Amino acid sequence: MGLDYELVNMDFPPRFTYEGYLDINPMGTVPTFIDGNSTLTESAGICQYLVEKYGPTDIGMTIDDAEYGEYLNWIHRSDATLTFPQTLVLRYTRLEPEERRIPQVVDDYSQWYLSRLRAVEMALEGKEFLCANRFTIADITVAYALFLGVSLGLSERYKPNCKRYLASMMERPGWKRAQEKQKT
Repeated sequence: MGLDYELVNMDFPPRFTYEGYLDINPMGTVPTFIDGNSTLTESAGICQYLVEKYGPTDIGMTIDDAEYGEYLNWIHRSDATLTFPQTLVLRYTRLEPEERRIPQVVDDYSQWYLSRLRAVEMALEGKEFLCANRFTIADITVAYALFLGVSLGLSERYKPNCKRYLASMMERPGWKRAQEKQKT
């Protein structure tokens, strides 16, 4: 979209490492996005906010678009259905002390996540993008969920369409710029 922004990288979890973070985001979660008087703390909601407030843009859709419902489903499915089980895998493999890790939770929620990818795999059959035959924020949000799976070692079990799709998303110039910004 070409918007100017400031990215602040924080060690995880920021609620313990950055004084005053709970004043900005009482839940202590990441991300936190501030735009004037608006503060958003949900990734998919931030994407939707940006396209609706600062659009029109090709990466957004409107209620008049034929695939608008599908678009909204993918945007919100990314966090609620795909990222949620991965947060438990992350917690019980990396964040909890060794004595509090629960392998059964890791196994169960890894499988839950991977089973939810059936919908993504089917939706991508013969397609480059999830909806409207074009790149939208639905692709941004779902690709990020798939990318999180890479860091958790779950991508080895991705089916061909999910693997192809994630590789394609990671080759996009915007993806590469975002990754570079996170390194600074």
